[in-house]
Amino acid sequence: LESFLATIQTGGAPPPGISPELEALWYAKAGQWEAAHDIAQDLPSATGSWIHGLLHGIEGDFGNSAYWFQRAGQPAIRHEQIESEWERIVMSIL
Repeated sequence: LESFLATIQTGGAPPPGISPELEALWYAKAGQWEAAHDIAQDLPSATGSWIHGLLHGIEGDFGNSAYWFQRAGQPAIRHEQIESEWERIVMSIL
């Protein structure tokens, strides 16, 4: 997790060869919501829905976020859980 976070803090682009799921999460953490959303909305998996739900939580649309979390089989989150949920998703992929 620490090395993944370090790539975000240096700026630039996501590390080459990472999965689309990690790429979406990289962009989300880097503050590039649109780029993250563009990737997440094309991920047909439960993990893709989970990331999609997180992104709508980041934008403050918790109704839409809850829908995507339900599709992912995950409990909906509140605003104060965004950071920990980002880490939880990253760790589930890593």
